[in-house]
Amino acid sequence: MLFTFLGHQWIAFTRSRGKNTNIVVQVIMGLAILYLLACAVAAGVFMGKILPAAFPNKDVIVVFNGLILYYFVLEFLSRLQLQELPTLSVVPYLHLNIPKKKIVGFLNIRALFSAFNLIPVFIFFPFCLMNISGKLGVSVALMYLLSILSLSVFNNYLALYVKRISMVNMIFVATGLFLLSALGLLEYFKVFSIAAVSNTVFSHIAVFPALALVFPVLAAVIFMVNSRYLSNNLYAEELSSGEKRKSSTDYPFLDRFGEVGALAAVEIKLILRNKRSKSTVSKGLLFVFYGFLFYKTQFLDKNQFLMMIFAAVFMTGNMVMLYGQFMFGWQSAEFDGILTSRISIKTFIKAKFLLFTLSSTVLTLVVSLYGFISWKILLIQFAAYLYSVGIASVMVLYMATRNYKGIDLSKGSSFNFQGVGATSMIMGLPVLLTPLAIYGLVNYLSNPFWGLAALGLIGLAGLFTRNYWVDILVKEFNKRKHKIAEGFREK
Repeated sequence: MLFTFLGHQWIAFTRSRGKNTNIVVQVIMGLAILYLLACAVAAGVFMGKILPAAFPNKDVIVVFNGLILYYFVLEFLSRLQLQELPTLSVVPYLHLNIPKKKIVGFLNIRALFSAFNLIPVFIFFPFCLMNISGKLGVSVALMYLLSILSLSVFNNYLALYVKRISMVNMIFVATGLFLLSALGLLEYFKVFSIAAVSNTVFSHIAVFPALALVFPVLAAVIFMVNSRYLSNNLYAEELSSGEKRKSSTDYPFLDRFGEVGALAAVEIKLILRNKRSKSTVSKGLLFVFYGFLFYKTQFLDKNQFLMMIFAAVFMTGNMVMLYGQFMFGWQSAEFDGILTSRISIKTFIKAKFLLFTLSSTVLTLVVSLYGFISWKILLIQFAAYLYSVGIASVMVLYMATRNYKGIDLSKGSSFNFQGVGATSMIMGLPVLLTPLAIYGLVNYLSNPFWGLAALGLIGLAGLFTRNYWVDILVKEFNKRKHKIAEGFREK
């Protein structure tokens, strides 16, 4: 049955209209994966020399032990962002005498064929074979290898399970983000250390190798949990559409905005119910952790805010940039209907502004937790927030009037270049460079805090003059609406 499913997918691929484009994309992805694997092999082979050079006063085995769980935590976050759910069109098989467990088994087996599962093998296995076996013995090295392989499988199915749960339960996503933020803050303030936990765990495995059997057990448990969930919800999306869902597109808190609020509510539902939009927004949520990379106390003490503004704009306005870069392509399937409906284009654009404002407000509230590090971060993020809703949203929608690429909402966003055109590729540059230029100029002429004030005031001016910018955007949209519609019709 496994080969039957694979054969059907191969036939579907060879008969698709975009076969040539898909082949080119697959070749490019294959070359990128080969490059990553080559780097992983090099890192694994030379790790025995790299670690002593990087940590000259520490035992190499201790450093290696501390890196293992740290790597897999970062890998899990990467999987959430990049690893696609294995897909299979199951509708044609519903009426056939095929046990559901065989379809579930096929999806689980396919999930193992991922570059994420190969990278730790190439990174850690050479060190274990060359260093661990020589110092601690072959049996200990084998237990290390078993642990690392099991952790990779554990991450594989845990990421799939979390992504499937998050597709139907946004509370789960919010809880997960809160826990990750709390873990990051504890790590940042050195209250809790993943490296210390990792070193403790693998130091015990070095003494009692049988403890490594815990990891295969954990991998087996998450595999069974994932399989059971998949088996119970395999047809959930296909069978529940139109059932157990409200037909209303209204959200109570949007009622006060009238027709603009109704259109914003429709777009929120579009985001939550379609794969491409949901995965794009979900990946954007991961950027709220940028602060741990850019908010450094040594720069805060010296009032050097330039790179922090870059991070703050990206965190408070990532919905504007990531989701907005494909505007108005999200509505490409019904764009002709929008043009011929009674919906005013002015109302349509105002709904986009409302969506951007709501998302930036929520993101700013979330990242305000960084204020525990320093009160200066709150000033930086508030200035970035005003810029995002007042200026960045205008720039993004202006460039959207020159976007002629449609979007297939049923496909994921990882390694998906559909809808990516010249406009969307260069859009991020002016959005990210403008606040740096504003702050840099005022900072040079005066001081850093006046630079933040200037950035915030310019954003506030854009917010108060929004109606003026809406009128300009409506004119730009009307100039190109037929060309946009023509581009969206191309499949």
